[in-house]
Amino acid sequence: MQEAADHWAEVVSATGGADREAAERAIRAVYRAAGMAEPERVVWYDSPLAAAVAATVASGTCRPADLAATRLSVKVPGRPGRPVQERLWSGPWQAAKAEAGAALGAAGWQLAWNEATSRLWEPTRELTERIREAVHAGVGATDPSVRTPTRRAASVPGRWDVADKVRATTYSALGGQFDGAWLAVFDGLRRCFPEFEFPIVAELGEVARHVGWWWPHERVALVSERPTVLRRDDHSRLHDGDGPALVYADGFALHAWRGMPVPAAFVGGLGPGGSRLTARAIRNERNAELRRVMLEIYGYDRYLREMGGRPLDRDETGVLWEIDLDDDEPIVMVEVLNSTPEPDGSVRTYWLRVPPDTETAREGVAWTFGLSPDDYHPLRET
Repeated sequence: MQEAADHWAEVVSATGGADREAAERAIRAVYRAAGMAEPERVVWYDSPLAAAVAATVASGTCRPADLAATRLSVKVPGRPGRPVQERLWSGPWQAAKAEAGAALGAAGWQLAWNEATSRLWEPTRELTERIREAVHAGVGATDPSVRTPTRRAASVPGRWDVADKVRATTYSALGGQFDGAWLAVFDGLRRCFPEFEFPIVAELGEVARHVGWWWPHERVALVSERPTVLRRDDHSRLHDGDGPALVYADGFALHAWRGMPVPAAFVGGLGPGGSRLTARAIRNERNAELRRVMLEIYGYDRYLREMGGRPLDRDETGVLWEIDLDDDEPIVMVEVLNSTPEPDGSVRTYWLRVPPDTETAREGVAWTFGLSPDDYHPLRET
C-alpha cells in the first residue's frame, strides 16, 4: 500500500505535456470497459480553465454566445453528446469499493484506505480546490461589476454568472492526476491481492497518469493537460514567493503563499529583504488575509517592535505585548528569554504568538504548553 501511495504521490506532482497517444488509448479503454462506444474525438486543452469553459458549453449549461463576456477564446466541439461521468466514474467507484469491502471487511477496508491516502488525501483535495478557485477567478469572478449583462447583449450573462457556472462544471470533472489519492487505494490492493480486478478503475488510473481534469461525453472527451510548473512547500501546499506556484501552457497560473491564493503583483519582492515588504506597507494593506501573509514573512516580532506595540502585562515569565490591526484581530505576543545562555553568554529573546484574548504573560506562556496559568509551575527550565 505504501508503494502505491508513493507512486501516486509522483503522479499528483507530475508536470509537463502528456503522452497524448497513450492517454487517448487509455481514455478509449475506459469507455470500452464501461460497455460504451469509444469517443469519436478527444479534444485537448492547455489548462483546466480552458477545458472547464468548453465543458460548461458542451454540457449545455452555457451557450457559446455567453463566452463573449469572459473575453476567453475557447474551442468547443460540436455535438459532444450527453456527459457520461456517472457511468465512467461514480458507478465503477461504488462497485470497486463494495468489492473491496466485501473481501476485506469494514476494518480491513478502513486500514487499506488509511494506508494509501494518509499522505495524499488532504494535500490533493486542497490543491484541487485552489485550482477550482483559480478557474473561477480566471473567468472573471473577481470583479463583481461584471454581474450585469452588457448593454449590447442584455440577454447574455455577465462574466460573474458564467464564472459560477464554470465553477459548478469543475465538480463534474474526472480528476485525472488529482484523483491520485483514491486510485492509490485500489492500486495498492491489486498489488497485495492480484485476484482483485476492479473493472474500469485500472483504466481510469492509466488515464490519470497522463492528464489533468477531463470531462467525458458520449461522442467527445474534453481533456486538460497537466501543469508545466507546480511548486509546493514542505506541507504539499501551493507555495512560491517569487512567481506563480502553478503554471499551465496557455499562461493560466496561480500565485500562492503556503496554500493561500494571492494576486500576481503581490509576490514579487516579498522576500525577507524585499523592498516592497515594510511595516508601513503591511499596515496599509486592506486585505486581512494578505496582510497575514505579509506579517508571516516580515516577522510578527519585528512588526510589533517597529509599529510600537504596547505592553499589556509583565511578570517573571515574560512580557505580553499587543498591537491592533484594522479589520482584524489584534496581534498578541509574549516576549520570553531563553533559559539557556548562548555560547557567547548572551540570552536570546523569543516571541510567541498567543490567542488575542490572552490577558497575562503567564497565561500566554502556559498556553504554548497546553496548560492553564494555574497549572504552569515549572520546577526547572532548560
